[in-house]
Amino acid sequence: MESANAYIITPPSSVAELSPPLTPKQQAESEAYISDADLPPALNPDTDRPVDADIEDNYVQRTLANAKPKPPITWSTLLGEINYISTALIAGVPLITIYGAMTTELKWQTAIFSVLYYFFTGLGITAGYHRLWAHRAYNASTPLQYFLCLAGSGACEGSIKWWSRGHRAHHRYTDTELDPYNAHRGFWYSHVGWMLVKPRIKPGVADISDLIKNPVVRFQQKHYVKLLLTMGFIVPTVLPGLLWGDYRGGYFYAGAARLLFVHHSTFCVNSLAHWLGEQPFDDKNTPRNHFITALCTVGEGYHNFHHQFPMDFRNAIRWYQYDPTKWFISVCYALGLASHLKMFPSNEIKKGEYTMELKRLERVGEEIKWPIDSNELPVISWTSFQEQAKERPLILIHGFIHDVSSFMDEHPGGKHLLSKQIGKDATTAFFGGVYDHSNAAHNLLAMMRVGVLDGGMEVEVLKIEEAQAKKKEQALAIVKDIENEDERRVAHEKAMQDVKRIEEEMQSALLRSPPEHIRNKKAQDYFPPSQQLHIRKAK
Repeated sequence: MESANAYIITPPSSVAELSPPLTPKQQAESEAYISDADLPPALNPDTDRPVDADIEDNYVQRTLANAKPKPPITWSTLLGEINYISTALIAGVPLITIYGAMTTELKWQTAIFSVLYYFFTGLGITAGYHRLWAHRAYNASTPLQYFLCLAGSGACEGSIKWWSRGHRAHHRYTDTELDPYNAHRGFWYSHVGWMLVKPRIKPGVADISDLIKNPVVRFQQKHYVKLLLTMGFIVPTVLPGLLWGDYRGGYFYAGAARLLFVHHSTFCVNSLAHWLGEQPFDDKNTPRNHFITALCTVGEGYHNFHHQFPMDFRNAIRWYQYDPTKWFISVCYALGLASHLKMFPSNEIKKGEYTMELKRLERVGEEIKWPIDSNELPVISWTSFQEQAKERPLILIHGFIHDVSSFMDEHPGGKHLLSKQIGKDATTAFFGGVYDHSNAAHNLLAMMRVGVLDGGMEVEVLKIEEAQAKKKEQALAIVKDIENEDERRVAHEKAMQDVKRIEEEMQSALLRSPPEHIRNKKAQDYFPPSQQLHIRKAK
């Protein structure tokens, strides 16, 4: 995650804002931005409300259920369904570009200017139309707003008001029929198709009352055609002509060819960014992250992040990710031209990544064969375990009985190490007493489970009682072999003392916890890797 130390960060909130102190001039501009004096006569701030203020809670479902889509386009209805202005612009620019490339020499000065003008008009869309006006991801001073307004006009993609209204609808109704660029209708529809024909369903409601109040937006709306022609064609034609005498190259390369690239750069945000890449923050809808898309769109390629955190002024959050729009806004912030840069808290961003990583791991886990659940294994007594171990190689480890017959010849330490543990509790040996086994060994061992020992471990009481009974039997057997009465009496008294001592030792042993006899600390604290996963999921 990119460090935020370079910014002044406000206390944690739903969205953190970066804001330098405002100069008196900036303060006046900020107040003028929303001044009642700047409102158009038709809008009364005391009575007019946002267009979506009173929509029903089930607006989307109700609208889709009651919508009456236009009939499918056929050859007989095609001419009446075409959006002729958009179609002429989108189809005409490539034709002009091809003709110009075939008939006009490209001078190096014009080539450089074309690239620079591409980024100028591209930033007008990404930093202006998109992040400033559509998402309000930061505040811009009046000079910066006019700069972005002129740059965006040169991209010839519609007015700020029209563009932002459609984009807000896209975010609110992503991947539904109310989304004007609905990706589910196909790559080419979301790329250009939605502009070539009239929409089959009217896009969902989206409020733009804040834009209606904006004097810069109103200025552009009033003079849009003049601004489009001036910034889209006249400026890129005249500047190369005046500076190095290349009017023709300026028109075809800085004008038409540059516009072709700007158009499809922006269009890729609606198409390629919903088709190519990964979804590290959410997979509910189609937006995706990809470096190639970022290269094609002046940094708008980390679209999965953007749809999750739309008011963040960044599209790329790591230092190595390509996002020149973020860099441009940051420079404007440093120069005092931009303020209140919004950034979602890194903790919330990490939650999204963590959630998606868990989903990915769960999908991987579903493809893995896991050991039989302990609740499904038979419970076997110690006596039965030892009897069955005479017929097949059974070893007790950590309360589970394992059939190691398939692994006897594969054991890295040799078959003899397994053979000596058959019918025994090998927990201590397995947990570092002989060798401290790896996670891979634990996972492999878990696949060999065939039962659970009653009590969870070798019953130490039985072992102690059995051992002490043998000692008592041996002590009393000595007395039986003595023929002399006096010697037998003395031996019997000594044997009784030994028996008493043995019983005391047994009682002392029973006072201790059985695990102390057969397990070390690693064994006591251990949970198999697969069991650890289930414990985490349960939590």
